[in-house]
Amino acid sequence: MNYNNILIAKDGHVATVTINRPTKLNALNVATIQELHHAFKTLEEDPLTRVIILTGSGEKAFVAGADIAEFAHFSVEEGAQLAAQGQELLFNFLEKLRTPVIAAINGFALGGGLELAMSCHFRVASDNAKMGLPEVSLGVIPGYGGTQRLPQLVGKGRAMEMIMTAGMISAEDAYRIGLVNHLTPQSELLAFCNSIAEKILKNSPAAISQAIKAVNANFTEGVNGYETEIKSFGKCFGTEDFKEGTTAFLEKRKAEFKGV
Repeated sequence: MNYNNILIAKDGHVATVTINRPTKLNALNVATIQELHHAFKTLEEDPLTRVIILTGSGEKAFVAGADIAEFAHFSVEEGAQLAAQGQELLFNFLEKLRTPVIAAINGFALGGGLELAMSCHFRVASDNAKMGLPEVSLGVIPGYGGTQRLPQLVGKGRAMEMIMTAGMISAEDAYRIGLVNHLTPQSELLAFCNSIAEKILKNSPAAISQAIKAVNANFTEGVNGYETEIKSFGKCFGTEDFKEGTTAFLEKRKAEFKGV
């Protein structure tokens, strides 16, 4: 697939996906969502890709929101369909991806942009970043999982305030409330994310994929996270990575994981 709105760069086992709509502050439209879905699906199927970093082009925005012009005249049914398709194609899909995804928030992450960052497995922000869910100022609510994931990350009260006021918070405040894991100068953002990726690469991809599944289970309605953890723990015993990891430990050498 030829991409018009995103760029993909690979360096060893790390892939960097860059949303590349700088004249629109990298705003999400339907085409970009479809391209991101295809890119993440393709990267997950590539055994050589073990960590993905997601960022935006330029120095102003990660993703400044959804492309409002696309849905300004939608009906009730069309609006519901937009949210359902977006969640299935990208936001829920990304959250469940077996390959770790780090959001490198390099500027504004608003509306759908913050929802996209929250769908990643964790977040790192440059110190100039601004985050918020301004949807109620447009007469709508966050529709790509924002009302669900934001309370999970920062608590119900803070999430309610952010959503109701439609305001932006600074990178420092986002770090303070646990919305992002780390802050860096913008010039060091990608290098810092790559340093985390290098730490992840030392570990078993098979085990990491099971860990992602188990952690997500705790936030999935109707799923017993403890039961998922037990099953995922057991599955690890049937992998080559488990055999390699335990053998390397006993032999006092560095493990060479294959991801199977």
